Amino acid sequence: MSHDVPQIDDRATTRGAQWLGQAGLRPTRQRLALATLLVGDGNDRHVTAESLFAASQAAGEKVSLATVYNTLRAFCDAGLMHEVTVDGARSYFDTRIDEHPHFFWEDSATLTDAPGEALQIVGLPPAPQGAEIARVDVVIRLRRSA
Repeated sequence: MSHDVPQIDDRATTRGAQWLGQAGLRPTRQRLALATLLVGDGNDRHVTAESLFAASQAAGEKVSLATVYNTLRAFCDAGLMHEVTVDGARSYFDTRIDEHPHFFWEDSATLTDAPGEALQIVGLPPAPQGAEIARVDVVIRLRRSA
């Protein structure tokens, strides 16, 4: 999420409430505030907990960083978002939930959608006995060329 704060208005709040409703999540004040920041303008977002916390503070919302983390986890558990882990330590949360690859921009530590038309994944190893493949995340790391 860039540091610009999406416009919060009645339409954005309605979108946030509908987003929560499609997953059957109760629209508490904090959930609704974060949902509105995430989807209120109709655009998909890739956020870290820290960037969403900063956006919520900039929007004047009183929410703790721990609440942001817990709410993002609840949104993922409800199927509203996907978590994309980069480097095993850095997590991004994506509001676009269809299968698609990502670019990770090393210089700015940002995650963006990558076009998936040319991507071919072939020859996945079989899942171990008693397991099934839930999803495959493709993160293509980029650095600016000189």
